[in-house]
Amino acid sequence: MELRLYDTLTREKRAFAPIDPQRVRMYVCGPTVYDFAHIGNARPVIVFDVLFRLLRHIYGADHVIYVRNITDVDDKINARAAEEFPELPLNEAIRKVTEQTDRQFHEDVAALGCLPPTVEPRATEHIAEMRTLIERLVQSGNAYVADDHVLFSVASMPDYGRLSKRPLDEMIAGARVDVAPYKRDPMDFVLWKPSKPGEPAWPSPCGIAAPGRPGWHIECSAMSWKHLGEIFDIHGGGIDLVFPHHENEIAQSRCAFHTPVMANFWMHNGFLQVEGEKMSKSLGNFVTIRELLADGCWPGAVIRFQMLMTHYRQPMDWTKANTERAAIALDTFRQFTRIPRMADPNDTAVPAAVLAPLLDDLNTPRAIVELHRLADQARAGNHQAASELLASCNFLGIDESSVDLQEISKRHRGEIDEDKIETLIAARTTARKAKNFAESDRIRDELAAMGVVLKDTKDGTTWEIAR
Repeated sequence: MELRLYDTLTREKRAFAPIDPQRVRMYVCGPTVYDFAHIGNARPVIVFDVLFRLLRHIYGADHVIYVRNITDVDDKINARAAEEFPELPLNEAIRKVTEQTDRQFHEDVAALGCLPPTVEPRATEHIAEMRTLIERLVQSGNAYVADDHVLFSVASMPDYGRLSKRPLDEMIAGARVDVAPYKRDPMDFVLWKPSKPGEPAWPSPCGIAAPGRPGWHIECSAMSWKHLGEIFDIHGGGIDLVFPHHENEIAQSRCAFHTPVMANFWMHNGFLQVEGEKMSKSLGNFVTIRELLADGCWPGAVIRFQMLMTHYRQPMDWTKANTERAAIALDTFRQFTRIPRMADPNDTAVPAAVLAPLLDDLNTPRAIVELHRLADQARAGNHQAASELLASCNFLGIDESSVDLQEISKRHRGEIDEDKIETLIAARTTARKAKNFAESDRIRDELAAMGVVLKDTKDGTTWEIAR
């Protein structure tokens, strides 16, 4: 049973061999807890949950350590805290924001069927490790102190940029480089900076008198080191983190420990769009996990299944049509896994035909093809196929029993003005009798835009919600 994974650093798919099979180690960048997580945030959580499940299956649940951090010190957190709780001291307001947002995040990802990581370190609990790393980097000549800041010297690392493989001018643009007089080079990045009055602050490293706080990149280097060691097996996250975040993590960790690599595999999921456009609040297509779960229509299993319909490394287009496709598929699976629910699903092994594509760089779309094949066999009365379908859904974290397409359709129907639909159908019938087909077609299009499908028969016109 060979697992093959694509490594962003080497740009190749190769066999995965852990450093220690008794202690397989994976680190994934987690949330910055300042607001509700959106569906773009959900993608890496789901992708690496599937990998976590697969590693546990191969090496044993007790032999896999999955670390997903929580960033709880950040400018965005400070800004939201000041905005929402202006009457409170900033540190107290920050605590309220981070505790509330952290709770919301965990509720949302649990609804998506994600297992809790082995360890969830918080940045603010690892300041000592960050100070240690920073002081090591200064002592080795890879960082320097300037104007109460500590900055990493990019020029001190000859092969900086291997992960992103981007020209210097692109890296400068991508990093949104801050021009500062105390920098030796525009590419140098902050490891530690002074805190403004009222902001979270800790004693600074390297003899700096003014209290300060860490830069973003050093946080993950410190937390991964504390819980996984100087070199570990897999580091994951979204493709947007390749540069500058992961590039800078590599620079810090390798220079601090004098190691050839930080992690043996770097894995990144692709971007997510909504209905063919980049998700943004200005376009009105910014969708949070909470909104999808709260509208009463889409269970977490449907959201998770739609994510798995696209290979994790490919760009993904989140569409209503694909959400409905996911719901229909899961409703079909639910119908054919009712009988084996009488038995313990753990008694049935996940079939090799489902595992094989997952072992090939988490090819979930190909695994889903196998789920449909099992559903077809179950439809024909094959109870073994039904049991294997149920076991496979459980393995992938899909609770298809929560999906009832008829109930979903009823909810959609309840959101629509049925009187308006009947009025439009009557107007269309009148237009057809008058041979005003342009008006008839216009009304049909209006109904279609409302999610209503018409069916004309010799006895009249019926309608239903589009599936």
